[in-house]
Amino acid sequence: MTHSNGPAGPQQTILVVDDTPENLTVLGQLLKPSYRVRVAPSGQRALQIAVTDPKPDLVLLDVMMPGMDGYEVIRQLRDDPVTQDIPVIFVTAMDSIDDEERGLKLGAVDYITKPIKPAIVLARVAAQLELKQARDWLKNQNSYLEAEVERRMRDNQLIQDISIRALASLAETRDTETGNHIRRTQAYVEVLARHLKRHPRFAGFLNEAMIRMVVKSAPLHDIGKVGIPDHILLKPGRLTPEEFETMKRHSRIGGDAIDLAMRGEMDEQEYEALQAHCRLGHNALEAAVEELEQVPLGFLAVAKDIALWHHEKWDGSGYPDGLAGEGIPVAPRLMALADVFDALVSRRIYKEPMPFEQAVELIRDGSGKHFDPDVVSAFLANLDIFGQILERFADTEESLSAKKRAIGLAD
Repeated sequence: MTHSNGPAGPQQTILVVDDTPENLTVLGQLLKPSYRVRVAPSGQRALQIAVTDPKPDLVLLDVMMPGMDGYEVIRQLRDDPVTQDIPVIFVTAMDSIDDEERGLKLGAVDYITKPIKPAIVLARVAAQLELKQARDWLKNQNSYLEAEVERRMRDNQLIQDISIRALASLAETRDTETGNHIRRTQAYVEVLARHLKRHPRFAGFLNEAMIRMVVKSAPLHDIGKVGIPDHILLKPGRLTPEEFETMKRHSRIGGDAIDLAMRGEMDEQEYEALQAHCRLGHNALEAAVEELEQVPLGFLAVAKDIALWHHEKWDGSGYPDGLAGEGIPVAPRLMALADVFDALVSRRIYKEPMPFEQAVELIRDGSGKHFDPDVVSAFLANLDIFGQILERFADTEESLSAKKRAIGLAD
């Protein structure tokens, strides 16, 4: 007998457990015309059979058996993940209400008293097997749907990551920095974030989901450079004060571009929720982070913060808005240190790198002035890892020459 909502399956298996051979024979003869029947003369043997193929779809279980009674058998079936979902019908001469209640409380799905009535046994067996088949079918459907949702989320994640990398590369094609700058700063930011997630000041913000958003968004920190004229952006020497003011506009351009993208993809309520975390103090960050995590494009709010404010300074002397201290969101604070450190220690087409130790001292000196002191502490605690990242993604003569050719400078 099959369930009408699902496809017909193979013959179903019933395990009959009874210490009396006559009872095994009677139930076996009754059920064999419609089902595959396996028998066990004891509770211990029943537990062994239940985990071997073909596994039972239903167990008809006697209660009063020597050694291990039916109550102990069902307890062990329910404790084993392999057998915990197999429905069990007690078949017993114990016919008091208390006995029946005890069996049902232990997880039995039905209770048949002896002497059995064949029609009742067949009807109740069929009913429980239909229910199990329906549950199995729904479980399989749910598993398929969950797998499909997970696959589509992975696809969306991949598309999202590729899009971010493409946008970051677009900015990089018009800049004197190589693509390794993006890789290095992204890696630096992740190191800082993972170190600070245990810090009381950052624990409410830097949970695992937020760290992923921050790391995903880091490559977009200089996206606004696409709006800076080439004669300023590609100038190999020091900028004039007027040129520097123009260069500073890249953070506003980047922040506004991402903000515009957010407004185009979200309704006003979602947009306001995503903006909330930028303005809240640390005591209220957890609720804002929860809002961000629930929106697929929540990382854009973090990307906007990073693009707009990664040149802000802890003492308020940065740009474009002169934010200071806790008024600067967490993500741009991490990016600020990562970006400055990489600028100091990396080779560029117009300069040689600063020695690692000298750059470390400059970052240390910037604690409480340019940088959040706790972010500097996280940096100092991970100098070996920063050095490994710098070496892994180091710019070479070949990559620098390729960059010069790409932006039209003589090699």
